[in-house]
Amino acid sequence: MTVRRGRHFLQIPGPSNTPDRILRAMDAAVMDHRGPDFADLAHACLDGMKKVFKTEKCEVIIYPASGTGAWEAALANTMSPGDRILMYETGQFATLWKNLALRLGLVPEFIDGDWRHGVDAAAIEKRLNEDTDREIKAVCMVHNETSTGVTSRVKLVREAIDRTGHPALFMVDTISGLASADFRQDEWGVDVAVAGSQKGLMLPPGISFNCVSDKAVEVSKSASLPKSYWAWDEMITMNKTGYFPYTPATNLLYGLKEAVDMLMEEGLDNVFARHQRFAEATRRAVRAWGLEVLCQEPKEYSPVLTAVMMPEGHSADNFRKVTLEAFDMSLGNGLNKVADKVFRIGHLGDFNELMLMGTLSGVEMGLDLAKVPHEKGGVDAAMNYLVNPQARED
Repeated sequence: MTVRRGRHFLQIPGPSNTPDRILRAMDAAVMDHRGPDFADLAHACLDGMKKVFKTEKCEVIIYPASGTGAWEAALANTMSPGDRILMYETGQFATLWKNLALRLGLVPEFIDGDWRHGVDAAAIEKRLNEDTDREIKAVCMVHNETSTGVTSRVKLVREAIDRTGHPALFMVDTISGLASADFRQDEWGVDVAVAGSQKGLMLPPGISFNCVSDKAVEVSKSASLPKSYWAWDEMITMNKTGYFPYTPATNLLYGLKEAVDMLMEEGLDNVFARHQRFAEATRRAVRAWGLEVLCQEPKEYSPVLTAVMMPEGHSADNFRKVTLEAFDMSLGNGLNKVADKVFRIGHLGDFNELMLMGTLSGVEMGLDLAKVPHEKGGVDAAMNYLVNPQARED
């Protein structure tokens, strides 16, 4: 049995590290979720999450579920059997949302992508212009595709929809984007946003969110897909009193309140800038190693994670195994079309410069041990960027 010292380095792109401050907040007696004190906690979480989504107009709904549940809630509340929705293949999670839509009896049109670029707003615009009978009921996209390290530009897609005058709802999965990459519910005209607790919000998995516009709520009144647990109407009504129609994830809500406080103390724009800085440092390390970043469009580089391509003939999974056994560090695996071809470095959530340098040092040592062809100096390149303001302007 191998004895480990120090903390495990969890550098997958979510679940992210949960800071001690949030762990301490959750380490409390379970509250009576029908008692008088609970309403204060619920209102703090609901109001706080509106700030995180950057909305003053939309309703936040909190489910005791993973992000997959919030995917289902977004569709079940707004769609009817046989409805047509437009989706774009950016990676594994866009694919899974499409598969969920099929299971619900919807008809997703899935625009093919190459897993190296984000949503093509022009392709969305072209298809909506062709839909003269307005059969498409929703446009669904993934904001930050966790499988590829590509962040699609939500604003461009909204503008494309607007140019067509199409009435389709606009739904955005920002499960791994929220609280790590800039997201603006109101400004970008998002009708339904989907999010989860275990990424930028720094919580363990277990709660997820819909943030819904008045338009989406109105559409939900006539949507006929079956729903009970996921229904918005009961949740919105009871939430106004500070309570839930069924048992909420009470202690995770303690943690959520603390997480929102931490984000607001740092300031969301500072949070986003910190993530961008660490992402750029990581990419500089990758290039110095002579390896290739999976994302090909610099404007779509993810601040949440970096997916790194392995040299031909070398196994990403073997490299990850060697690194885990030698240095007790977990890196993200390649999924579906990029299985065993890439590894993913998470740099999100409760994360600082020294944690990043430890992570990149572990990667560079792991490349050596796994005999992956690479150049030396990735760690130095990242460190130079972090400490040298001039390097940041290059």
